[in-house]
Amino acid sequence: MKQIVIGSDHAGYKMKQFLIQQLQDAGYDVEDKGTYSEDSVDAGAYAIKVCEDVANNLDTKYGILICGTGIGMSMMANKVKGIRASLV
Repeated sequence: MKQIVIGSDHAGYKMKQFLIQQLQDAGYDVEDKGTYSEDSVDAGAYAIKVCEDVANNLDTKYGILICGTGIGMSMMANKVKGIRASLV
């Protein structure tokens, strides 16, 4: 089973925490790349952390990014070679 790598900005923190619990309860291995609080942060830094990890491990990892609008995360994610992200 592939590992799920997840990251969010401060606006997506609560949703990320909820989603992590749901995924773990369903038996998934989840790696949290941050942020770790609702303190204001730059979304791009967390998008890059998640995407670089996924891009370097395409056979074993999936990525999920969460932010207030989804736009900032998907824009930053698409800057990482080998990653294609869209707003859902």
